[in-house]
Amino acid sequence: MGDSVIQDGKIYIGTSRKPDNSINKPEYLELKFGNRHGLVTGATGTGKTVTLQVLAEGFSNAGVPVFCADIKGDLSGIGAIGEAKDFLVKRAQEIGLEPYDFQQFPVIFWDLYGEKGHRVRATMTEMGPLLLARLMDATEPQEGVLNIAFKIADKGGLPLLDLKDLQALLNYMGENATELSNQFGLISKASVGSIQRALLILEQQGAQHFFGEPALKISDIMRTTHDGRGAISVLAADKLMMNPRLYATFLLWLLSELFEELPEVGDPEKPRLVFFFDEAHLLFNDAPKVLIERVEQVVRLIRSKGVGVYFVTQNPLDVPETVLAQLGNRVQHALRAYSPREQKAVKTAADTFRPNPDFDCATVITQLGTGEALVSTLEGKGAPSMVERTLIRPPASRVGPLSDAERAQVMKISPVAGIYDEDFDRQSAYEMLAERAKKLETQQQQENQQAPEPEQQNGGSRWTLPGFGNDDTAPTNGAAKTKGRSGYQRETVVEAAMKSAARSVANSLGRAIVRGILGSLRR
Repeated sequence: MGDSVIQDGKIYIGTSRKPDNSINKPEYLELKFGNRHGLVTGATGTGKTVTLQVLAEGFSNAGVPVFCADIKGDLSGIGAIGEAKDFLVKRAQEIGLEPYDFQQFPVIFWDLYGEKGHRVRATMTEMGPLLLARLMDATEPQEGVLNIAFKIADKGGLPLLDLKDLQALLNYMGENATELSNQFGLISKASVGSIQRALLILEQQGAQHFFGEPALKISDIMRTTHDGRGAISVLAADKLMMNPRLYATFLLWLLSELFEELPEVGDPEKPRLVFFFDEAHLLFNDAPKVLIERVEQVVRLIRSKGVGVYFVTQNPLDVPETVLAQLGNRVQHALRAYSPREQKAVKTAADTFRPNPDFDCATVITQLGTGEALVSTLEGKGAPSMVERTLIRPPASRVGPLSDAERAQVMKISPVAGIYDEDFDRQSAYEMLAERAKKLETQQQQENQQAPEPEQQNGGSRWTLPGFGNDDTAPTNGAAKTKGRSGYQRETVVEAAMKSAARSVANSLGRAIVRGILGSLRR
């Protein structure tokens, strides 16, 4: 099957038909243009998922790793050998696909919740303030506070790995908003509180499963097998879709990580990775301008990293024009045209194709049957081919989901089995703030017991967060602290913060109580 659908550096998509419905010619996607991105659109039930499956199979057989989301669970069948069902055999005969062989593909299942695949995680630092603000639907002032929080963490040597790390840091910022505002700009306690509430909502929606370690390595979604096929990474997204903002933010994070980590390769003979973004409208719905600009930038530049991005959605109007203009390979399934918006979508889809004098695109789009599409791909020197009415080829793998037992077996023999399935909670901002607060409290208790002289009470040794002044391990160098008019020795911002935290934990017993005082929402 692999040889019959990969010919001369091209992936066989299907066979076009003439106006009299007779067979015309095969339609291909050239691998050298696979990183020029693409778009698969069509109404529900018109065959988008099968088209995605067909493209993923073709790229895999060509040695190109694939990452895609499985919204309904049907795409998991790509990990099992196909079955000779009547409608599949009939389609193969219609388009002259001979031989029509079946094939099982190398699949790695992933799941943010760790239920239907290997766990996928990212750290707070990797996510960054922009995407985190998008995830929380933060206002502009709240996004500003998040940027300050990441700046403080970076300057203070506080690793932000999971939700509790950011909660602890926000708690510190809220207690010392006035002092920190003088250094970093306005920090509103109201904004801090709003962010903390948003983090609580994220935790209730299961986001705590996503933030933490071990974080996903990009190399693990770019694997190839010993026989040269590309591994197909399938993200279980049926449960994830209950929180569509997390779904869209995760995929955008992954796309950004690919952009930042991969080296420039120019125009390779075939892509290094193909990324399918299903339900793409979730990425752009109510997205702020700065986020859309970020997506446009990544899509435009990631091509030179050898990565092809294919958006899969119901309506071409779901994708902004600035992004749509960069998608050279198009597969348009049927659209309905009952409402004014649907009629506009049909016209938009038709206008994006290179016209075919044999038929009117706008008319044909509303007449396409299931598994039939208008196809136009890049050819020659990168110009779009004339649009053709095409019967999509049947998949070589199973059409339909795997059983739980079959999925478990695939996961058992997975090349990443055991790597991501257990949490690893190393020392980070949360533990460091708790430890330093406890240390300062102990130090103060010792000073009180020694009954120091009055002039020593304000001049005793103190420590600060790294990057904010003298470290607690640094020797006293005799440098005077800033003094007010009365000669009073002024405390640093972090000294005041740590004293506040120490007072809060003075009567606490054990690590669990300390965690609660510092504002953690977990543990």
